Amino acid sequence: MATSKVDRRQRLKYHIRKKVKGSAERPRLSVFRSNTSIYAQIIDDIQGITLVSASTLDLGERKQSSNVEAALAVGKKIAEKAQAAGILAVVFDRNGYLYHGKVKALAEGAREGGLKF
Repeated sequence: MATSKVDRRQRLKYHIRKKVKGSAERPRLSVFRSNTSIYAQIIDDIQGITLVSASTLDLGERKQSSNVEAALAVGKKIAEKAQAAGILAVVFDRNGYLYHGKVKALAEGAREGGLKF
């Protein structure tokens, strides 16, 4: 039994990462959600580098940076940057968070922006 919410998410994260690996052909789209912002990175796990990143801090929406609309905008922004870098398909890593709310909105925004996963 996990002792805290952070421990539980860490355990879930390890189980997800055993199966979800990013490569050069299909890098990993990783999501991090804080109390004030939401962040997304596209990572090549083989080389260990971040190819593209976006967050609500990039959008300049400081007051409304933790809502679902901002997460949708971050998803569209990461898709736009990924396509500029030549990335069309990714593997989605929800990073231990439930696929609901902001995480789901970010994924839908990325799909609307043209990423395939």
